[in-house]
Amino acid sequence: MTTAASRSLDVFRSTIEVMLVDGVLTREEKRLIIKLASALKLSSEEPAQIYEAIRTNSETPQGEQISAAQARGIYTKVFEVAIVNASLSRDEFRVLAHLRSVFDIDEEEHALIETELREIVKEKFEDPNVIDKMLLTLRDSVGLVGDLFDNVRKKTTDGGSE
Repeated sequence: MTTAASRSLDVFRSTIEVMLVDGVLTREEKRLIIKLASALKLSSEEPAQIYEAIRTNSETPQGEQISAAQARGIYTKVFEVAIVNASLSRDEFRVLAHLRSVFDIDEEEHALIETELREIVKEKFEDPNVIDKMLLTLRDSVGLVGDLFDNVRKKTTDGGSE
């Protein structure tokens, strides 16, 4: 079940930090971060301020409290952007796993979101080949995101960093 314990700028910063683990922001990661900033309703200046604070290792404000409903909506929007690419990269899976962890989205909630995304995909694309390819990608993603989510959760509970 999704919980409301996160703050907008903290989520944005921690997600960028996850993306920068390998030292590179890929095109796919940039698409996700743009969607995340929009879904978090960040001002046009805040993403650059957060990135600069990460670069200089300085503190940032926590941002607005995110409700459970908002967290679910944010995760769904970012997940949708990821699957539209039709071939999720390891970096995208890592971001989704991180957001699942931050928002405390369990398997049951994730399955509900997956079902919603299936309906969204069917409505947006009329070509059955596109739908089949995207749904296959989505289906494959559930297992990998779940595995990564479990790894993130294990590292967090073991005292390691994400």
